[in-house]
Amino acid sequence: MPRLPSLDRARCLLWLALLILSGCAGPPLATQDGDGLSMDRALVLAEARQSLGIPYRYGGTDEAGLDCSGLVQRAYARAGIPLPRTSRRQHERLPPIERARPGDLLFFDTAGGGEASHVGIYLGDGEMIHAPGRGREVSVTSLSLDYWQERFLGAAAPAP
Repeated sequence: MPRLPSLDRARCLLWLALLILSGCAGPPLATQDGDGLSMDRALVLAEARQSLGIPYRYGGTDEAGLDCSGLVQRAYARAGIPLPRTSRRQHERLPPIERARPGDLLFFDTAGGGEASHVGIYLGDGEMIHAPGRGREVSVTSLSLDYWQERFLGAAAPAP
């Protein structure tokens, strides 16, 4: 059997390796909503989930305590996406979107002033993770509750 010149042999081996590796690529990570999830969104959601159970602390941005915008800012920082510090600034500076996907921000007027005073991260399947307030912990809540429906201001998508 004739031997291939070493350059052709190297090309064949490289081509074979690429063929094998391309077979290892799987489908994109799917959410409960059935949409593909970018790596940035996966990082945001993973950080938000790791924050479950952290107590609420006004102005908090770490494990000792988080407020709603501190949770959001911290989760997005994990994906390398800087965000303004407060829910109001986040709502003002991020372009609105029509339909939220997992990892997007949801804004609410919980203070009655017509401005964003609360923010959460959409998990998919009608739920969000948020830091609800004094005496409580970072938790998951259903968006089907009238409370959230009546106070919803809009959504934004800082992550691709």
